[in-house]
Amino acid sequence: MWSAFAGARGADGDSPLVRPWLLAALRTWAAQLAPLHAAGWAHADVQPTNTLVTEHGRVAVIDYASACGPGTHRRLPYRGALTHTTAPEIAAAILDTSSDTHIQAQPSADIWSLGASLFWCWTGHRPVAYDDVTERLEKLRAISRGTTSPLSDLRPWSFPAFEEAITACLAPVPADRPTAGELADSW
Repeated sequence: MWSAFAGARGADGDSPLVRPWLLAALRTWAAQLAPLHAAGWAHADVQPTNTLVTEHGRVAVIDYASACGPGTHRRLPYRGALTHTTAPEIAAAILDTSSDTHIQAQPSADIWSLGASLFWCWTGHRPVAYDDVTERLEKLRAISRGTTSPLSDLRPWSFPAFEEAITACLAPVPADRPTAGELADSW
């Protein structure tokens, strides 16, 4: 995903071909998650490296090793995945529980992670500001506050429809985020 978005990251990345390509990536990524979510599962590791993109902006989601589903059978306790795309509610749960406690990821956490990944890949900046040398627990504290950097300050160029989708995904309250199906159908 990171490499696929490279051309869109610069100020000269805005072109008549790039805008539909970005929206296709958003829609197909959400469409890949929708059936998983409808079945009661969360991917639980939505991030740029677990997303393959074709030249037409179509997305394939890979690596379901951290997936959280219904039921009580657990291989290992889920404690989050890539810090930069961890949803605020997952970050808060990690901070509030012991390291052997399973955290049940929900589809809404995947949506936050999708928005975080799109934000990061398009702007070149993580949605929550912290230094690279900051320890993971401090990064999680920053994420758990639910406040992201203003997209309008970091975007390479204005694209209101894409920005609206990213902002909706990054809503701090899980219930305020769109579903994967809504993202796939609306943008």
